[in-house]
Amino acid sequence: MVQRLSRALTFIAGSVVGGLALAFVVVALHPSLINPARLTATHAHAAATAAAGDVERREPPVVSYASAVERAAPAVVNIYTARLVTERVNPFPPFPPFAPFSGVFGHLLPEYRQRIERTLGSGVIIDKQGHIVTNYHVIANAEAIRVQLADGRIAKPRIVGVDPDTDLAVLQINLPNLPVITFGHSRQVRVGDVVLAIGDPLGLSQTVTNGIVSATGRKNLGISAFDNFIQTDAPINSGNSGGALINSNGQLIGINTAMVAKSLGVDGIGFAIPVDIVRGVVHDIIKYGKVIRGWIGIIPQDISTTEARQVGLARGGVVIANMYVNSPAQRAGLKAGDLLLDLGGKPVHSAEEARVEIASCKPGSTLAVRVLRGTRKLNVTVRVKQQPT
Repeated sequence: MVQRLSRALTFIAGSVVGGLALAFVVVALHPSLINPARLTATHAHAAATAAAGDVERREPPVVSYASAVERAAPAVVNIYTARLVTERVNPFPPFPPFAPFSGVFGHLLPEYRQRIERTLGSGVIIDKQGHIVTNYHVIANAEAIRVQLADGRIAKPRIVGVDPDTDLAVLQINLPNLPVITFGHSRQVRVGDVVLAIGDPLGLSQTVTNGIVSATGRKNLGISAFDNFIQTDAPINSGNSGGALINSNGQLIGINTAMVAKSLGVDGIGFAIPVDIVRGVVHDIIKYGKVIRGWIGIIPQDISTTEARQVGLARGGVVIANMYVNSPAQRAGLKAGDLLLDLGGKPVHSAEEARVEIASCKPGSTLAVRVLRGTRKLNVTVRVKQQPT
């Protein structure tokens, strides 16, 4: 009995082991037989994970300013102008056999011709009312102006006002659903910040260039009466004038206005008017049709220590080189030759600083002026007037 039971158990055990072995072989040859849906999902997840890992290892993150451009570019417009130019023509060409006559009779027989001069520029839409800020020199003396938006629409603008002292102008167009740029703060701009210039260079339609801020507060460049520029190495070419200089968030920080020494092959030196100046100028032009500035009637001039000693002054600085007759400064007792020390309690270090400080004063207010006359320091209060136009 026991032997018979033992043989039965041995047979059962052998059958189980053999069955398991057979099942293992079958599963190895056909794995999909075990929950094919789960297995497929598992394999797919593993494959995707491996592929993602390979991509991460092969492709570093992309650095792009596309989002900034998408925010700002729709509000940057192209400006086309046409002006009638009259120019003198020499009736005698300066080459033989006419050369002898060109010098003798040329001035007696003037001839003139007229031609249409077409120029390109850029501008920035700043509000839903259709106001556009651009450079004054872009539209100066223009007889026809056209504005083309980034979406292709074209409009004839009216000139709201201009300010040659800062080389700014404000136009207005009447179109619905206008894109508007977001203003930043130029006082927060730092050397080394990434910037992008958007405009219409060389008639190539809207173009974006990038660079960094090379310097801030650039003065005495002779570009405008009130110099205080952002310098950048972002390429600014002919036609970019009036376009937007934006930061990496797509905010307007300046209006591109000039390039330096392109004819000499110098690259990487462009200038933009800081948006904090633009904001104040645009506000006055829209509200008053012009910029309201303070005036006391002095002509300040930088003077070196050597020059100061030659005229009897102890040191250099900013001197009142001249003043207008019956001006507020003259009536207050200031004199030509006075060395400016303070304006409104702020030390004055250059003639440019003096002009800006006086211009920022509200007409009708008073300005405390401290000067050095010989060896005496004098405090004078001057009544500020509106700058004559």
